Amino acid sequence: MEEEQKSSKAISYFRNFIFGVEDSLVSTVGLLSGIAIADMPRNVIFLTGVVLIFVEAFSMGAGSFLSESSAERFAKKEGATVRKNLVAGTIMFFSYFVSGFVPLFPYLVWPVGTALIVSIIFSIIALFILGIIGAKISGVSILKNGLRMALIGGMAIGVGFLAGILVPKI
Repeated sequence: MEEEQKSSKAISYFRNFIFGVEDSLVSTVGLLSGIAIADMPRNVIFLTGVVLIFVEAFSMGAGSFLSESSAERFAKKEGATVRKNLVAGTIMFFSYFVSGFVPLFPYLVWPVGTALIVSIIFSIIALFILGIIGAKISGVSILKNGLRMALIGGMAIGVGFLAGILVPKI
């Protein structure tokens, strides 16, 4: 039973880390790309990114805590372990928060046109690295997992980019 609890904790923490990093990279770069391609000024892009990272990191952390608690209550038909779920939510918060600065950083350094391209490249590279980390931890194919993470995340980034092109024309 104790081994099962360790496994349950590890799975929860791993899931929250992967989800937090992936969602932050994709959401942040998608939003920033959409705003940048719509020809917004750099300070607006940066402010939007910072607000997104703070709000979403907190929201994702709280959502993780609540969903992990609800799932545990559902599975066990009893009260949830607050400490475990608080750790899971904290992992989600920090993984989202820290990762969000990967696509935001280029807007501090380069003009918007260059920052847009660098932000997308940095984010896809970070997604590939996340896939490698996830593969090493779970013991699956490193290349396959890295490419899968980069490809699926890259498609989601493309949605933000496309929205930034299409929506201002409406």
